[in-house]
Amino acid sequence: MQYYEDLVPGSTDRFGSYAVTREEVIDFASKYDPQPFHLDDEAAKDTFFGRLSASGWHTCAMTMAMLVEELKKNEQAGLGSPGVDELRWVKPVYPGDTLSVERLLVDKRRSGSRPEMGSFRNVVTVTNQHGDVVMTMKSTGFIRTRQPGGAD
Repeated sequence: MQYYEDLVPGSTDRFGSYAVTREEVIDFASKYDPQPFHLDDEAAKDTFFGRLSASGWHTCAMTMAMLVEELKKNEQAGLGSPGVDELRWVKPVYPGDTLSVERLLVDKRRSGSRPEMGSFRNVVTVTNQHGDVVMTMKSTGFIRTRQPGGAD
């Protein structure tokens, strides 16, 4: 189990391999972001994207799937998140791309009012199979402490 005390600010890890499919791009867009360039090749052809592209929100969802798989693998004692800051969709994501994640642990802080938990901040960078950055975000997470009231 990975607890607050196990987190090392400045550490970086790389993980995930998410294959983006045409069917999933269209299915997600039809439910949650039904803009023509996420649904139809012909409609996308004359846009900035040039061809069918995944919704940015779909990119977020695929990233979350990879993050959760990594949390499960590490058996992190996670307690959720208060949110995400500075979300950026840097480049389009297309069917046929394979996404992966790099996560930099920026810092951590023990809670002053809740000794059983701490928080940490990450910079998350999502890349495609060519190493092109497609999305970035800063996120904060909550995590259990192994020893409430202990030192960092």
